Amino acid sequence: MKNSTILICIMALTASACLRLDSQLFNNTKLSAYQFDNFTGERELMELPAQYAVADSMRSLFTLTSNSSEGSATIYAVYLGNMQTISTDTIILYCHGNAKHMDNYWNRAKLLAHVGGAHRYGVLMFDYRGYGMSGGKSSEKNMYADTEAALKWLQSKGVEPKRLIVYGYSLGSAPACEIMANTYSLKPDKLILEAPFASSAVMVNDGSALALPSSYFTNAKINNADKIKNITQPFLWMHGNNDAFLSIKTHGEVVYKNYGGNRQQAFRIPDAVHNNVPAVWGYQNYLTALFNFVQQ
Repeated sequence: MKNSTILICIMALTASACLRLDSQLFNNTKLSAYQFDNFTGERELMELPAQYAVADSMRSLFTLTSNSSEGSATIYAVYLGNMQTISTDTIILYCHGNAKHMDNYWNRAKLLAHVGGAHRYGVLMFDYRGYGMSGGKSSEKNMYADTEAALKWLQSKGVEPKRLIVYGYSLGSAPACEIMANTYSLKPDKLILEAPFASSAVMVNDGSALALPSSYFTNAKINNADKIKNITQPFLWMHGNNDAFLSIKTHGEVVYKNYGGNRQQAFRIPDAVHNNVPAVWGYQNYLTALFNFVQQ
């Protein structure tokens, strides 16, 4: 009787954890229109100083067609910078986290538009399928296809690999590592990861405390800690020491240690949690570190 009770409890916990992990992995919200600076909901880096403003004339919203074996979808993207000089500019491709949509990360994109000064580099951000106004269904495979759609658009604009940096934040570390480790339209010259996760299996182990296969909890088979072994391009990693969502010890440090090259930088930010590294670090310190990395 005791064993059967334990088994029932484990099965119940497993089922609920499966729902929790999948919903957390793609915690998307739909929109009827992007508001950018006029967005009134809660978002990351709410109090961004006015000095990091981006003029409407330097913001271009457009759609891309994303194709995968699961079907095609129209996704939305926004470019921060001068569209007339994109073929000769250095570009930061920003792969955002798992929450909400691009409006949630708008202030983060604005910060990146000020690396080295206002609009020294262009910034491309996009919503994965199921996020914001992007159509289709969120999945690991579709997320990679959506990132490839962004790469193809950059390629069509004349962007070359040597002028492309990919920045993956949280969930965005998955497509960032994927395109760096495997063959896609463009191979970025540098990799930036903020609060990356090691793998979906580690997320299960951290969240469930049960010695069960990750397939019990999620269909995703993301393994950044393994993929980064095949990445040798320059790599910058930053992580909050107090990150309770993706532990710096079980996630970030593992990814950093497994990096396959010898040109890496690490920034462990005291007192920072998962979503406030730039603010706790100090915006200028954050931007200076990124600028020095891009320029090296």
